[in-house]
Amino acid sequence: MEGEANGTLHPSCGASEPPYSRELLHSLDLAGIFLFAILTLMTLIANLVFVEEVVYIYRKIPSSKRSILIWINAAAPVIATASCIGMWIPRSTMFTDFTAAVFFAIVIHKFLLMMIKECGGQKLFLRRFENGHFKISTGPCCCCCLCLPGVRITRQTLLWLKLGTFQFAFFRPVLMFLSIVLWTNGNYSPYNLSLEGAAIWISCFIGILTIIALWPVVIMFQQVRAVLNCKKIIPKFALYQFILILSQLQAAVINILAMQRIIPCVPPLSSSARGAYMIQQLLIMEMFLITLISRVVYRRRYDDLEPPECTPEEGGDNKQTPKIILNGTVCQGGSLGV
Repeated sequence: MEGEANGTLHPSCGASEPPYSRELLHSLDLAGIFLFAILTLMTLIANLVFVEEVVYIYRKIPSSKRSILIWINAAAPVIATASCIGMWIPRSTMFTDFTAAVFFAIVIHKFLLMMIKECGGQKLFLRRFENGHFKISTGPCCCCCLCLPGVRITRQTLLWLKLGTFQFAFFRPVLMFLSIVLWTNGNYSPYNLSLEGAAIWISCFIGILTIIALWPVVIMFQQVRAVLNCKKIIPKFALYQFILILSQLQAAVINILAMQRIIPCVPPLSSSARGAYMIQQLLIMEMFLITLISRVVYRRRYDDLEPPECTPEEGGDNKQTPKIILNGTVCQGGSLGV
């Protein structure tokens, strides 16, 4: 900053690559060392909480749901761990960001499968909603197209929703692999968003795939939120949305500010490297809090209660009311705090 004020530019401010770890650590003052220690401790605690949650899931959750719940609960600790590694080793940022992005792409698909599984699986889901329609005039694709008709719920439409999220879980790792290959050849740089660079085109394609993948999740949530209210689907969906916004939108905004040099250079960190540095520190704190909240939301008491099963009502209208039987107690048309 002093160099910029005097009309000279510090060499690190014009660097295209982040500094090495030793350069960053030598530049830290006492407050910076304390911050590094606290953020590393937060990451460690988040991982320990997740490990404890995995043990709980294996002991208390039916085997058919274990894998999906572990994947979803792992989203926040994995992003926090990747961010912590990127904070300590600035030159690994591209790889840690890619790892977190690929993992969350899979989590988006797993979240859709979880909502179907919580309704009893595909067969019971289709049986419950056999006379219903998916509302497709929802975000992020068609929130303004309120005139769009509903789509009848069938095995085929359910397959299309699954493919909508699966394509992202498949193509994002492929695009990340392509980015790394181009990076080794000098054709890709995450900080070069010119039309001649590969980063802008890959980022735009990923953005389109992301929007396509988020649409089925919102469609499914709109359909099942009343039925799965007893299984805390609304706070679960809120946590999923928070992870999405913080890891994707927040990061994109800060990166844009850094590339425009609105976030100033502070040696040994250039503007772009400092933007990534800020993203990593924010994500560690945010994912730590989300990990703790997820432990509360996804954990239910199994001492005296069986896992709730949503079964279709016999001989009713087209509009069916969820019925949950818990040790002889019927919960119908309402929410149950577990």
